[in-house]
Amino acid sequence: MKSQTINEVLYWTLFKYEEGSLYIAATEKGLCYVGSRNRAFEELSEWASRRHPQRILKQDDRLMEPYAEQLKHYYEGKLQQFIIPFEAAGTPFQNDVWQALREIPYGETRTYSDIAEAIGRPAAVRAVGTAIGANPVLIAVPCHRVIGKNGTLTGYRGGLEMKMELLNLERDGLAAGDQAGAGVMLYGRK
Repeated sequence: MKSQTINEVLYWTLFKYEEGSLYIAATEKGLCYVGSRNRAFEELSEWASRRHPQRILKQDDRLMEPYAEQLKHYYEGKLQQFIIPFEAAGTPFQNDVWQALREIPYGETRTYSDIAEAIGRPAAVRAVGTAIGANPVLIAVPCHRVIGKNGTLTGYRGGLEMKMELLNLERDGLAAGDQAGAGVMLYGRK
């Protein structure tokens, strides 16, 4: 029997915050999964079996602490851009889309067409939507900032209620930052 190596482990923890909880997971290279609010462990388990079938799931709250800490700061309105390593397990096209999502400023939204333009594929709006839907790292790769061309909320793996919660949190965070004045520096804010 082959011995276990670090490359075969997918570390996870349950991140708890005021509105609920969500499962997060990382490889040795970085954060690779942020789950939907208040979903069962099975959401993570099923995703891991599809995307990382060679890895075993192992709870490691200590190792996951830096990721949980940034999520905590985000939910407290103190972090606007995640500065943690990620492991993107997608196709080159998906990775281009996910990178474009990370470039949407905190508190702002873009349309699917905007993302297609940003990656130089203006005719690939539907494919962009599919890639956004496959984003495994909710919140940190902010697919919640993508809305329909007519300004309506569109699908979100975490549900439209979670999407609205995140957009409101960012809107309120910007308003609080503006009221606090120049003496307050939020993570990731220039």
